[in-house]
Amino acid sequence: MIINHPLLGPRDSSEFYHMGDAVLMDRPDPEAENAAEQFHDYAYLRDNPAGEYRELWYHEQGDRSWLVVTRDTLTHEISSVELAREVARAQGRSK
Repeated sequence: MIINHPLLGPRDSSEFYHMGDAVLMDRPDPEAENAAEQFHDYAYLRDNPAGEYRELWYHEQGDRSWLVVTRDTLTHEISSVELAREVARAQGRSK
C-alpha cells in the first residue's frame, strides 16, 4: 500500500507504523467528573468498521511525522492523508 505523504510524496506503507483509530487524538479531560470511565473507554473500546476509517500512522523510517490517513478498510483505498498536527490545529487541540 502506498501512502501519499503530504511533505515527502508517495511512500510505501512499510515505512510507517500503524497506530490505530484517529480518535486517539481526542484524549479525555483528566479533570472531568467521570474521568476514570472516559479513560477506560479511551484505552480499551475500539470500533472495527467496514468502510471508511480515519487512522493514525507514524512515519517511523522517515521524518517521524504523524499522519491521519482516511482509508477504506474493505478495499484499502486511501482517500486522504493529512499531517496530524494540522488536524489537531484545525480542531483547536494545539496552539
